[in-house]
Amino acid sequence: MNTSAPLAPPWTLADEFRPIAVELLQGYFSAQPEAGFTGAHFERLGGGGDRPELADEFTAEDLVAVTLLSVKVPAEAALRILGPDRSRLSELLHEIPTNRDLVDVGPAEIDRDWAPWLLDDALSDLTGLGRTTVSKLIARKRPRLIPIYDREVNKVLALNKGPLWRPLAEALQVDGRALHRNLLALRDEAGIGSDITPLRVLDVIVWRTGKGHADKLRERGINDGPNGADS
Repeated sequence: MNTSAPLAPPWTLADEFRPIAVELLQGYFSAQPEAGFTGAHFERLGGGGDRPELADEFTAEDLVAVTLLSVKVPAEAALRILGPDRSRLSELLHEIPTNRDLVDVGPAEIDRDWAPWLLDDALSDLTGLGRTTVSKLIARKRPRLIPIYDREVNKVLALNKGPLWRPLAEALQVDGRALHRNLLALRDEAGIGSDITPLRVLDVIVWRTGKGHADKLRERGINDGPNGADS
């Protein structure tokens, strides 16, 4: 994998804007269905995609879960995931531990032979599955290790459609894992639950920042954030 530019966290993760980051998380994971976002149920639907009995197998439930993040798996791809490609995908999933965090992965380990990359390639070969949908499928199965990639992540983190895994791993590790520790602290401060991973905390803050929700909170002095469907 080619060396990429350092990843710059969004302005909403600066200490001076901490109340905004907390509000972004609380608004997203609101306990009130009409106030929160459908994506708040992505990792928790059915007990989670990484629960032991199904961690190494894509299920119909996983395909439903990604729709909560406003993507869908086309019928042809769904049939292959649940049918003829099921065993091959399960073998690839089996090579990816459920208990490993991206912050613990050495950047040099992330190359074309890295197990998650091989799974990404296998899913990307299926008709109709783009980069965003593939990232959400893998994040559903390995939420501690694999981040979600989408248009807002690309924009806010200035990726230029480049790679995410390696620069994010590096960003989480520098300065004594400062970013990783900050994401954990924000999760606890927001009270959204210890099952929400640091990667998902970052994803929600980045996504809502890209959507302009943080700007609106700043303008209103951190009042109730905007509601709506996730994407």
